[in-house]
Amino acid sequence: MPREAYQRNLRELQDEVLVMGSMIEKALERSMQALKTRDLELAKQVIDEDSNVNKKRFEIEESLLDTMSCQSPMASDLRTLLAVLSIVTDLERMGDHAAGNAKIALMIGDEPPLKPLIDLPRMNDKVIDMLHRSLNTFISHDAEAARKIVPEDDEVDNLYDQVFRELLTFMIEDPRTITRATRLIWVGHNLERTGDRVTNICERVVFMVTGKMEELNVSTY
Repeated sequence: MPREAYQRNLRELQDEVLVMGSMIEKALERSMQALKTRDLELAKQVIDEDSNVNKKRFEIEESLLDTMSCQSPMASDLRTLLAVLSIVTDLERMGDHAAGNAKIALMIGDEPPLKPLIDLPRMNDKVIDMLHRSLNTFISHDAEAARKIVPEDDEVDNLYDQVFRELLTFMIEDPRTITRATRLIWVGHNLERTGDRVTNICERVVFMVTGKMEELNVSTY
């Protein structure tokens, strides 16, 4: 494969990562909307469309392998290819988390709301924003911008802790709320894990640019 064609394939791979990322952003937005509005049909759509996310991952991986087999990549290109492989894996898992929240929306159905949803949508919005910017750093090869995103995951974690404590209080005061509160905790956990996967993307961007694999979100506890 001529070098120009090879570079074009690399750019196309990166573009496909952005396409997959937009699919995840949409899934996260719609799963939360389904939860907030009790839109069960929307929840079912999110679940059904998760197979498209899986398909996109496999397509990207196949294209990546074809690209690697046609020409021995240089070190920097190899890091980009490895970053793509890792990022699409994390994106696919984020899709699972979004589909999981849509399934919880179906479980809740038309049950009376336990409480107004405030912090969970805030978590969702923050995760989507972090994801969008992390993929921009991937395209721009901006390691410093990627590093700056990682500390923001603390905001997601803090919101999850707040949600957990509040729902635990509901359960202690009235055991009849345990099932409903537990389901909302599951939603928060899925969002917290999604935030962690965004930090994984940022770590891959740093590796892609610098050649150094670093754990950026190190707990102080």
